[in-house]
Amino acid sequence: MSTIRFQIRRRVERDPGIHFNELVRELDLAAGQVQYHVRKLGRSGELVAERLYGRTHYYPVEFEEWDRKALALLRRETCRGVVAHLSERGPSRPDAVASDLDVARSTLEWHLSHLIEQGLVEKRYDDRGRVTLHLLEPERTARVLSRVTPTAPDRLVDRFVRLVDLLLEEPVAAE
Repeated sequence: MSTIRFQIRRRVERDPGIHFNELVRELDLAAGQVQYHVRKLGRSGELVAERLYGRTHYYPVEFEEWDRKALALLRRETCRGVVAHLSERGPSRPDAVASDLDVARSTLEWHLSHLIEQGLVEKRYDDRGRVTLHLLEPERTARVLSRVTPTAPDRLVDRFVRLVDLLLEEPVAAE
């Protein structure tokens, strides 16, 4: 195995779910170079690549599909915040989660749709039609959450997106 492939594989084993751009940044390699080697690793069965919501993430082969998708989502600050909130406080109303995370309700709903689609969170409705958010697999989710260590660039991108969402949600004052 080439030195570069060994570095890539070791980095993925150390940080499962790392996405492509982060891998390029952290290994200080050209994007094409990383792309070539991750394809080789994937074809040889030494690495699993999974594209989810606009990012390609890489995992050691022993990771199950649910864990891969959960890791990919939990690398996003808002998803991670939603899951952490529900882990710490239990079932919650969406307004309380949005307020606690200081995000626009539309931003929360966008992330919730992904968390629901991948089986981490569900919405339950009471007899009056009010929604409560619940973790579907709290122990498993907590285990996956403990593996996520976001990088500074990831946090900056997430916060920039949240800022734009908040600015777009503010009503424009009449002149």
